[in-house]
Amino acid sequence: MIEKLIIIGSGPSAMTAAIYAGRAGLSPLVFEGEMAGGIPPGGQLTTTTDIENFPGFENGISGIELMMAMRAQALRFNTRILTKTITQIKISSSNHTVMAGDEAFSCEALIIATGATAKRLGMKGESKYWQKGISACAVCDGGLPLFRNQHLVVVGGGDTAIEEAITLSQYASKVTLCVRREVLRASDIMQKKLFNNKKISILWNTVILEALGDERTLTHLRIQNTKDQTISEIETKGLFYAIGHSPNTQFLNNQINLTETGYIIIEQGTTRTSVSGVFAAGDVMDPHYRQAIVAAGSGCMASLDAQHYLIGNFNKL
Repeated sequence: MIEKLIIIGSGPSAMTAAIYAGRAGLSPLVFEGEMAGGIPPGGQLTTTTDIENFPGFENGISGIELMMAMRAQALRFNTRILTKTITQIKISSSNHTVMAGDEAFSCEALIIATGATAKRLGMKGESKYWQKGISACAVCDGGLPLFRNQHLVVVGGGDTAIEEAITLSQYASKVTLCVRREVLRASDIMQKKLFNNKKISILWNTVILEALGDERTLTHLRIQNTKDQTISEIETKGLFYAIGHSPNTQFLNNQINLTETGYIIIEQGTTRTSVSGVFAAGDVMDPHYRQAIVAAGSGCMASLDAQHYLIGNFNKL
């Protein structure tokens, strides 16, 4: 059996695409993955506690609740969901095939919405305090009550790290930027913004060794100076990673055009990829915004693009 549409992913982009496709009568088949990229079905939002910036939820909503609601809505419109991880795809001039282990599934149109995974330090205490003081998204979590009027720490030295620090300075009592070297990788304009912000200070030649705290939240970080090797501790209620993301595109085996950092390249103004009938949505093609609402919007676009593709090429709808 050849499916009309297969969607790979389980986050906001994938589920929004499924909702639109289901309502269009496509009965899409969704592969939500089984701890794909180390993330459970539902994507990175399942590792987020309170979400206060997704429209429609006046008092906020947990990431797990939001993704469960999206999943249920997709199922309501005849979406079929398999909890299987796609390990590779096979592109052809007509139909495309996705592989889940030894199982093969063919489709006329394919939406890739596999997201991107935030890079972590892998230090001691990281898992214990992830989303209990440690985050990879200042825009998502910086305004939470846990972090307001507190000393917050950002690790990184590029433009993203400075953007995160500036964002956090709106909520924090002060922000410390931990930089491994004695120079920043960020652009000159971003460095000027950083140095002009009186709430932000920099710890040069500094690496973080361990996250410390009580049973509920992060309270301290153990840090080391890379020049003299001295070890000390600093108090903080929040540590924000700004060391990059890894798009989940390894399974594509370069069959689709990617950027140097592995993100799927799309045709401007659409979600079309370099392969006819294959579309991309969400963080897997978005290295900049990485927000749930943006991912959901691109999922809608990908679904509509796929529908138009099917009408134009197969005239079966």
